[in-house]
Amino acid sequence: MAPMKKNPKKKNRSGSARKAPVAPMAAGLRLLPRLLAFSASSRPLFAAHSGALPLPVRRAGPSMPLAARARRGIGSSTGAAPPAEDEDFATAADLRFEPPLEVVKYPDPILRARNKRINTFDANLRALADEMFDVMYKTDGIGLSAPQVGVNVQLMVFNPAGVKGEGEEIVLVNPVVYKSGKRLLVFEEGCLSFPGIYANVVRPESVKIEAQDVTGAKIKVKLSGLPARVFQHEFDHLLGILFFDRMTMDVLETVREELKNLEKKYEERTGLTSPETVESYKGTKDVFSFSR
Repeated sequence: MAPMKKNPKKKNRSGSARKAPVAPMAAGLRLLPRLLAFSASSRPLFAAHSGALPLPVRRAGPSMPLAARARRGIGSSTGAAPPAEDEDFATAADLRFEPPLEVVKYPDPILRARNKRINTFDANLRALADEMFDVMYKTDGIGLSAPQVGVNVQLMVFNPAGVKGEGEEIVLVNPVVYKSGKRLLVFEEGCLSFPGIYANVVRPESVKIEAQDVTGAKIKVKLSGLPARVFQHEFDHLLGILFFDRMTMDVLETVREELKNLEKKYEERTGLTSPETVESYKGTKDVFSFSR
């Protein structure tokens, strides 16, 4: 997920970012530069339910949680989750990658392909997560999913602070949304796979999720605010859903020409016909739908 557009005029006297006032559901709320209201706090962005395992995070500063050390490959051995008989897990070939990774741009069919679940938690997976963070920071993103770097597996990374060494680095494997909040919010979103395109997207303000960390440990947590927004954007990628699928038809019209330009660039770059076109778009994805 790309950072939101800057709007330096929308600051309060303390310097914290705030939301610009808009008519309900008519014009979107805009997240402001570096999301200062979040990054200025020393409290963790994620508050887990009582009894839940902590998220695998790496906070800025000298202290590094055990889960984060495992993600970096320190003192951790290979683990595997028990396979389900009817489930097609990612193979070693599916998880193979070669750095440096690059962001896959719309309308590459990789972004719509099925992403396999992961049941091998080893040094290769940790290395993939590390490479994804590197790409995310270099492209000024705050979140990135594996299919966005050409690896079709159920893996996402994000850091709402958007700056290496600040905030919290989050790694989620095989995430599932089991409940979403009823309150809806409109924010202007960007996406690294859609360079330069920003538009309003409606999403639930909070979600409850289950996932695994990079060591295979299970996680159950409620996300709200910016972390929920970033998670839902990246989770959509794991389902083959792109952020313009969530736009209303009126909002889609404001970025139609930009999408067509990306389709044209794909054809010029590859010599292939665009695998999809905005002209054949069939309508907005239900805001509460977390399936393909």
